[in-house]
Amino acid sequence: MTVMQTTVVVPTSTALFCGLLISAAGAAFVGLVAAAPTSTTLGSPLRSDFPILDERIDGKPLVYFDNAASSHMPKPVLEAIERYYQHQHSNVHRGAHTLALRATEAFESARSSVAAFLNARRREEIVFTSGATEGINLVAQTWGEANIGEGDEIILSVMEHHSNIVPWQLLAKRKGATIKYIQMDENECLDMSSFESLLSPRTKMVGIVAVSNTLGCSNPIAEIVRQSHAVGAKVLVDACQAVPHKKIDVNALDCDWLVASGHKMMGPTGIGVLYGKYEVLESMPPWMGGGEMIEDVYFDHSTYLDPPSRFEAGTPPIAQAVALGAAVDYLNKLGMDNIAEYEKDVSSYLYRRLGDIPDLRLYGPDPIAQGHSRAALVAFNHDNIHASDLSTFLDQEGIAVRAGHHCTQPLHRLLGAAGSIRASLYVYNTRQEIDCFIDALHRVIQMFSDIPEAPGIDLGFAALGMEGLSLLTAGEMGPNDEGEGEVME
Repeated sequence: MTVMQTTVVVPTSTALFCGLLISAAGAAFVGLVAAAPTSTTLGSPLRSDFPILDERIDGKPLVYFDNAASSHMPKPVLEAIERYYQHQHSNVHRGAHTLALRATEAFESARSSVAAFLNARRREEIVFTSGATEGINLVAQTWGEANIGEGDEIILSVMEHHSNIVPWQLLAKRKGATIKYIQMDENECLDMSSFESLLSPRTKMVGIVAVSNTLGCSNPIAEIVRQSHAVGAKVLVDACQAVPHKKIDVNALDCDWLVASGHKMMGPTGIGVLYGKYEVLESMPPWMGGGEMIEDVYFDHSTYLDPPSRFEAGTPPIAQAVALGAAVDYLNKLGMDNIAEYEKDVSSYLYRRLGDIPDLRLYGPDPIAQGHSRAALVAFNHDNIHASDLSTFLDQEGIAVRAGHHCTQPLHRLLGAAGSIRASLYVYNTRQEIDCFIDALHRVIQMFSDIPEAPGIDLGFAALGMEGLSLLTAGEMGPNDEGEGEVME
């Protein structure tokens, strides 16, 4: 299906006009989400559901391209949080009064929604955590402690987020295990031949990211699981960049565990999901002790509840879980296949527009030349301008992108970069916004190219601000003029 959007000619001279187009497009389609969405009713039609997208940055309309770090919440999710605190708030599982029952019903209903969303076999396979990081640490410190020993091997990939590296490093150091890393191929995708060469009877755990948050490549999870199980290894999938963007079926993948973050899938911060096969969860000892996870407590010992309660000690993130359930409902109404189709279009458009800019190095597979499927994100660097400087001046244009190592320092070292800029899209972003971003990027790059050379002086331009940089490029500010003391390295 071809994704259709309104074609708009965007002047390069004004970001304000871009914002007016974006806002007007959203307002023109109010209410369409409720009427059988397709991929053609995503993007602009959704924007009125996200109040924060109307924000202005330094007087300019917000273009939010930092969704891989955290997405925004639609009105139904915000309303679910408000409704919980106004009409349902109490502690769960512990009271017989009306509010306690309401809170428990809302909390457990969210668990059921998440289980259905991931196609888990039973709702008890869903453990609520504070985030994906906690979920990985939970597995490492329970199953890992009980099953990883000296001489055992853990396989990760070079593109893993730090949260799927550091917990295994800590475990390996305690237990005398070895970590091995799957390499990239020439297209900066996962090298399956490298993975296959690492597998052995000593492999006990494989931790693998479903979609790289830096390279944007999608990994063949089902095949990785199949080969790992063939040698007796368990598999944990980091699906933080996959669950919000495409249909994930844990039964079809056959993974042992899978983690996801609420705040990357239109939910709030402070809530994550750990899926685990029930028989695997049942075999795992408790992690944290306290209320909620116990069956009986005596002075000399305690007994523990079955999963998932065994792993949810203390008061859980109730409001956050309820809001996550509302986010799942919203995503279901949009349709995950529709989301994937829409994002394939805007992702290819973003990659193509960035690829037309000279002196940019784009990371990850080329969806056009190489035919690879990739996520709706592109990390890149300019040959002559630091990523932090570019992102700072883009922010002054109202463009929100992320600069840094994106919690993938080892990967960036392999790429020969300290960090990169990442533009990441979601279902409410549009081609018009991409055009605004590209126009702003051209303007910022041009400003840097107009700066007169000053031998022996190392300027950190981010501290000057757009106005200061404009004065410098116009020859009205020299290295000894006012403002030099504000420059940072």
